[in-house]
Amino acid sequence: MAVAELTAPELAQLEQILELYAGRPYELVSALREVDQSLGHLPPAAMTEIARALQVPESTVYGAATFYSLLSVRPRGRHIVRVCESPPCHVQGGADLRSVLTEELGIAYGETTPDGLFTLETTSCLGHCAEGPVLQVDETLYFQVTPQQAREILAGYRAEQPPAASENPVLGPPLPGEERVVLERVGRIRPESLEEARAAGAYQALEKALLEMQPSQVVELVQSAGLQGRGGAGFLTGLKWRFTAQAAGEVKYIIANADESEPGTFKDRLIMEGDPHLLLEGMAIAGYAVGAHTGYIYIRGEYLHAAVCLERAIQQAEAAGILGDRVLDSDFSFHVHLHRGAGAYICGEETALIESLEGKRGEPRIRPPYPPQRGLWDKPTAVNNVETLANVPAIVRRGAEWYRSLGTRSSPGTKVFQLLGDVNRRGAVEVPFGLTLRQLIEDYGAGVVGGRPVYLVQTGGTASTVVPPSLFDVPLDYASGRQGVSLGSGVVLVVAEGTVCAAEFGVAVMRFFRHESCGKCVPCRIGSLRALEILEGIVAGRGRPDDLYLLAALVEGFAEGPFCALGQSIAVPLRSLLEHFGDDLRQHIDMGGCKR
Repeated sequence: MAVAELTAPELAQLEQILELYAGRPYELVSALREVDQSLGHLPPAAMTEIARALQVPESTVYGAATFYSLLSVRPRGRHIVRVCESPPCHVQGGADLRSVLTEELGIAYGETTPDGLFTLETTSCLGHCAEGPVLQVDETLYFQVTPQQAREILAGYRAEQPPAASENPVLGPPLPGEERVVLERVGRIRPESLEEARAAGAYQALEKALLEMQPSQVVELVQSAGLQGRGGAGFLTGLKWRFTAQAAGEVKYIIANADESEPGTFKDRLIMEGDPHLLLEGMAIAGYAVGAHTGYIYIRGEYLHAAVCLERAIQQAEAAGILGDRVLDSDFSFHVHLHRGAGAYICGEETALIESLEGKRGEPRIRPPYPPQRGLWDKPTAVNNVETLANVPAIVRRGAEWYRSLGTRSSPGTKVFQLLGDVNRRGAVEVPFGLTLRQLIEDYGAGVVGGRPVYLVQTGGTASTVVPPSLFDVPLDYASGRQGVSLGSGVVLVVAEGTVCAAEFGVAVMRFFRHESCGKCVPCRIGSLRALEILEGIVAGRGRPDDLYLLAALVEGFAEGPFCALGQSIAVPLRSLLEHFGDDLRQHIDMGGCKR
């Protein structure tokens, strides 16, 4: 009965897609994504057919379809216009861009123009934070878009002559003091060339591990090097591998967490787009070390070009005998599969990522058990960030002592920092741990635009600290959080005086968390909304004297109540805003709003 709602061409498209996924419930998210792209949205009839083909309840299909931001159960326009509303893009002019889009199209966000041409949406981050504000139309990205340029872009689509995409910036030569490990080949080789990658050293470490080392020796080497997870938590990689290797069972997995959704963060994208074979080599070494023969790359749905680069690299490596059966003519086999997400920040959390990879809503699991004991399909699984895995080949080639010669005692090695906001030189730099914010801003960011004083810096991404100039001389590593400056994913978002105030910045931060809360637990779902409402009221002149006390109470609730680390992390930026910029917020309340 429901199938009659589809036209004959739509039904033919649907049947062709579902032939690939029939009887494979774990492919639900992939099937939904492909059907959504083919039909423009997910009508009820299509979801009924997906449920039948994949042998899952319709409620499960609907639950997943309404969870991921890149999917829609409602019809959309011919062109989907997405504008990034993350704090980095907000600081770089995103507010004006968002306003002009609603004016130009005459609709609110989430709506479609009466002629059915455009659907207007916001997105939390598009991963091109140094080029903000960023606008995306369908799959085409436009960088540093001004209000006038936005009007011209829309006019081009109306005339069916869409402007060409912005050119993706290429990483330039190292700056003085840079120590490139994971970015060593980025910008120096053509990422589509396996030959150039191998000539520059790709897969030498994998060959060394297979020929000269036992799996346990690889684990010991990585643990001795002190490599810490680069996703933000800083957990020891060698220890995670040891737990996975020692776990019972013959079937084990390696997962590369490429769901780089933290606003301001694009380091993993640079690696995947500029040197994809480095990630594949790191995964293969990890698989050999822990006894896994299958690896998955979970890449965020917004990373379209990076996914293409990885798919090509996987095919090249398989054709060359580097991946697949009998890797490099050894007895070790390792297969890598690429899985595209469908839009959900929470899937950066490893258990939510695993749930999504299994075809479910990306909601976090109760821990313990942890993934090294029971992960993907209840098998031992090591989940590592892309930058983490990209460090492994250099450690295998050059040794633990060399690696520990870089960085600090508590945090050896290098870190890719992303410099954003009001600095003269935006972009990524890779330097040893231990540099200060002042050094990063002045030496690598070339100072502040216009020579203005710095008002605040958010470090580590939206889920990290917001700090004043008094903390700019704290050396940055995984221990600096104890001194009030979180390292996180290595974001350095610089806000000069006169750009935005603390209250406006707080609104941008809380808007992100409100948008990305998975809704599983009350403290995060309701708390993020309440904090956003309070800060919006302060900006608009509706602030009340007890608002700061309410925000402080919410901080305590975020720190203790949420189910997973996403909700708990909301406490970090909110607490530091109250601690360091509480007087500014209080002044907004006393003066009846922002008087900039």
